[in-house]
Amino acid sequence: MGKLQSLFKDTVIYGLSSIVGRFLNYLLVPLYSYSMTAESGNYGIVTNVYAWTALILVMLTFGFETTFMRFAGKYKDELPKVFSTSIQVVATVCAIFLFTVLSNITPIANALGYEQHPEFITMMSVVISLDAIQAIAFTYLRFKNKAIKFVSLKLLFIGMSIALNVVAFLLLPYIYEKNPSLVSSFYEPNNQAYYIFLINLICTSAITLFFIPEFKIFKFTTDIRLLKEMLSYSWPILLLGLAGILNLHADKIIYPILVPGEEGRIELSIYGAVVKIAAIMAMLIQAFKYAYEPIVFKMGNSRESKEYQAIAMKYFIAIALLAFLAVVFYMDILRNIIAPDYWVGLGVVPIVMLAEIIMGVYQNLSNWYKLNDETWWGAIFSTIGCIILFVINIIFVPQYGYHACAIASLIGFTVAMLLSYFVGQYRNPIMYDLKSIFSYVLLAMLLYKISQLVSIENSLLHMGFNTILIFIYLAYFVKKDLPLKQIPIIKRFFK
Repeated sequence: MGKLQSLFKDTVIYGLSSIVGRFLNYLLVPLYSYSMTAESGNYGIVTNVYAWTALILVMLTFGFETTFMRFAGKYKDELPKVFSTSIQVVATVCAIFLFTVLSNITPIANALGYEQHPEFITMMSVVISLDAIQAIAFTYLRFKNKAIKFVSLKLLFIGMSIALNVVAFLLLPYIYEKNPSLVSSFYEPNNQAYYIFLINLICTSAITLFFIPEFKIFKFTTDIRLLKEMLSYSWPILLLGLAGILNLHADKIIYPILVPGEEGRIELSIYGAVVKIAAIMAMLIQAFKYAYEPIVFKMGNSRESKEYQAIAMKYFIAIALLAFLAVVFYMDILRNIIAPDYWVGLGVVPIVMLAEIIMGVYQNLSNWYKLNDETWWGAIFSTIGCIILFVINIIFVPQYGYHACAIASLIGFTVAMLLSYFVGQYRNPIMYDLKSIFSYVLLAMLLYKISQLVSIENSLLHMGFNTILIFIYLAYFVKKDLPLKQIPIIKRFFK
């Protein structure tokens, strides 16, 4: 129970920071959507570039986030050497990447369709490189249980970003409207994407400076044995990460190819905006992963670890489904995060959220091959899921648009999850409480279906009815699996 309580505590710390961070980031979504209409297609540009950014970031980190966590737990007495080796590998890959991009910026920008704005590619290339190095430093903070610094830096980045975005999207447009001569020398009102990328570059560069204390343990190391061992572990993680990120972002990368021209940019703008509403699920998964991974890697592949993983899986699914119900039941409120001209795409939000839950389950199932140093299994599973996603997108997106993107992600992650579960149960079985898990899934889907079938025209009354359904789910959760008496604050009332 101690480790489970530790999981809850760390998940709350990381989760609250993510919730606050996502909430503050949500403030940017209406700012962007109301500043950039769907018809302009500008938000589609941002969505496309950030999809490429996510893909390249996985390449640059080279699987060394998980690799560092694994080897830091494996060689606890050699932590500085493990950290230094990780930084050297990632920094080398980033240097090669930056040199290649900056030396060929014109043909790369032309190939991506940004021949008029090669500066977009230049700025984001630097951002990705800094992010890759920061990824190892952030993983180091997680391993050392420095949750406060981890959270503080994440929130500082978001705070700086919001402040600069307010200047770029509210203050400067206001000044430009009243007295253009004051800002016309450096401000272009129709180039909003440029300011989004520039702000990211400024904030990312600033945050890097706060890792100077962590970088002090860095030393150039030539431990070839350790390097070979880590690279052998990391390359399947790289393939796993590539397949995983393609499952998340391939549709946004290839959408302009499948639906070319202005129509594609408009549809991608809508899709990119509405999936932001589903970001609460990604936030929950990320918070759980940040707290969950260090505990599992430190426990290793023991019987206690397997029992812990089984319990954690049940709680993860139960809470994720609660988050799903909360979002879809209060969509009439949450939809105001984006401008009304994007609302036409809200129908994909439940599908995207279910896909993210399954992705979270798949990530939790991945521990068996990570702990067994058989990470190539993950590469196989994710690649199969990714191929399915690509095929569905290529065949159906031209006809069904972004709805096909959402369904493709759901199917791709489901296949990868099932493969990981069945192979894992054969090679390293864990006794998951499937009965309880399926009971939560069935209850959540039943409540969702009831909400859809009961037609209440008044928005407030409908949300009131949905609130009753939420309480039914919560009551079942508390009655069945939530040990309220184990929570210190509540425990006092039972004495």
